[in-house]
Amino acid sequence: MTTQDIATQEWREMKIDGFMTLIGPLLRTKDADQQYRYALQTNESHKNHLGIIHGGVLTSLLDQVIAITAWNAADRQPTVTVQMETRFLGVARAGDFLTLQPSIRQATRSLVFVDADITCDDRLVASASAVMKISKTSGETP
Repeated sequence: MTTQDIATQEWREMKIDGFMTLIGPLLRTKDADQQYRYALQTNESHKNHLGIIHGGVLTSLLDQVIAITAWNAADRQPTVTVQMETRFLGVARAGDFLTLQPSIRQATRSLVFVDADITCDDRLVASASAVMKISKTSGETP
């Protein structure tokens, strides 16, 4: 996604409490196919000692977007991350606008399998695959 594409989309801030308030705000829009896309405008607080966006920020973003995607796929039942594999494929720097594109690979009655990519200006920065457990209550352990 180019800077021009970003400017033409209407990004809305999501209201998410807890840990994500330290990283966010997380932004959301719908693409031309009516699929949700998510984003984060990075700043100096997101970088590590090497001057690039910290892997923990990227992993947290992936986990949050995957959880939202699984929650929607599970008819808004709580979901928890059972397993997540993350691949760091490039770097992002403070000031970069990171976009996330999730997709559901498969869903069963109790599990949702979700993939997500983080890109910056059409460069792949990170990718993740996760298994999400559908919980009957918000405190259920996997």
